[in-house]
Amino acid sequence: MKNTFGVAAAILILLGFNAATDFSKISLPFYDTQVTPAEEKEIVSLKDFNDAIVDIAEKTNPAVVTVNTERTQEVRVMNPFSFFGNPWGQPDAETQERTQRGLGSGVIVSEDGLIITNNHVIENTDEIKVRLINGDEITAELVGADPLTDIAVLKIDAENLPAIELGNSDDAKVGSFVLAIGSPLSENLAHTVSFGIVSARGRSLNTLTAFGDYIQTDAAINPGNSGGALIDMDGELIGINSAIASRSGGNDGIGFAIPINLAKRIMDDLIDDGEVSRGYLGMNFGGEVDRTMALALGLEDARGIIVGEVVKDGPSALAGLQEDDIIVSLNDEPVRNWDAFRTKIAAFKPGEMVELGILRGENERTIRVELGERPNDLTSVNTAPAEDMGDMLGFNVETLTNEIKRQLDLGNDTEGVVVNGIEESSNAYERGLRRGDVITAVKRKRVDSPSEFYDEIQRGIDSGDRAILLTIERQNSKQFVAFEL
Repeated sequence: MKNTFGVAAAILILLGFNAATDFSKISLPFYDTQVTPAEEKEIVSLKDFNDAIVDIAEKTNPAVVTVNTERTQEVRVMNPFSFFGNPWGQPDAETQERTQRGLGSGVIVSEDGLIITNNHVIENTDEIKVRLINGDEITAELVGADPLTDIAVLKIDAENLPAIELGNSDDAKVGSFVLAIGSPLSENLAHTVSFGIVSARGRSLNTLTAFGDYIQTDAAINPGNSGGALIDMDGELIGINSAIASRSGGNDGIGFAIPINLAKRIMDDLIDDGEVSRGYLGMNFGGEVDRTMALALGLEDARGIIVGEVVKDGPSALAGLQEDDIIVSLNDEPVRNWDAFRTKIAAFKPGEMVELGILRGENERTIRVELGERPNDLTSVNTAPAEDMGDMLGFNVETLTNEIKRQLDLGNDTEGVVVNGIEESSNAYERGLRRGDVITAVKRKRVDSPSEFYDEIQRGIDSGDRAILLTIERQNSKQFVAFEL
């Protein structure tokens, strides 16, 4: 399950407000006006360090823009006289047009006017305008958008723009200094620069996006910073600021940025094809190997993810991956959690080869998989794909294997799926569902695999049901748990 920040903590997109609420030695490179490396200067004092930060801010700030959006909506306005019997015979309500305005940020990534921003900044808008640092305002064209990663690409008709250099977000280590630049709260605060560090890597925000693998930073960002730049000490763009975790709605020092490596991959697809293609393994998540799981499985190290189910005739099945295999590495890089793993898989193109290091029993081996193309029914946020639906439910399930039956002291004839993790803030937890419960039926229809479980949940959602009835087995006793989505 993804990390949470307490019941009161909220993950907030940074779109802003509408009109109605209207030391030793450190070497750092310096840059010319086009934000490209020019020279390195040795830093031997705090003043030199300060000057280096100032230089980076001055050279990168022009590449950040303010994104203004407008959306016209028709609203019904009640006639005030209708509450007094409407003596003049006027209609009880009339339709009026209202304009909703939004504020966000963007980053110029090419001299001829390509701009990266967030999808939620420009989603469902009628007009997009970009304001440059010199005050010029230019109407922008939407090249394409990808809700699953919250990335959008804009194009403005201009030349010789101050494009920022793209860095390598994989090199951004925890503790590295970073700058965040954007337009927080209001347009008159455009080009605000804040300073901080990379606080963590590999964060997931599946309430916002299906794929993310976010960079966490304590550089101050607020509503309106969405789509702005996260910049490293080489003066290169390493992330697109996207969200905050906050109890107050403002900056609490916990901000999130989409890694530029992922954003560039999405941008290239949108420019070249108008849509995003993603790699597909054809397997379902069976659980993460934490300390308790490692102990139960007799493993020395807590690492990797468990394969819960392999899709028949899918890429993984054809390559020989099996249920209960433990994936410990992807292309020789350690697999630490499910969210980061599936985001990396989705970042590959269909047809590319990946190497999975797996544990099968006591044996470690490598499997080469040619990735397929992720089916359309798994790439729509609204269809709540099986591997993402756990974030909506507040819990995940995995295959009820013989080993798990043994651990739970269940009979061999017991069928169903087992809850392998549940958020204490979820409605399902409040209604009594617990980790280790075996779900045998959804709305009295038997389920024998995670795919069947998620399919039944999806059918209920599609039919408009908000209350879900689960039949569970706990300590050899059948019980019922009902909860609301």
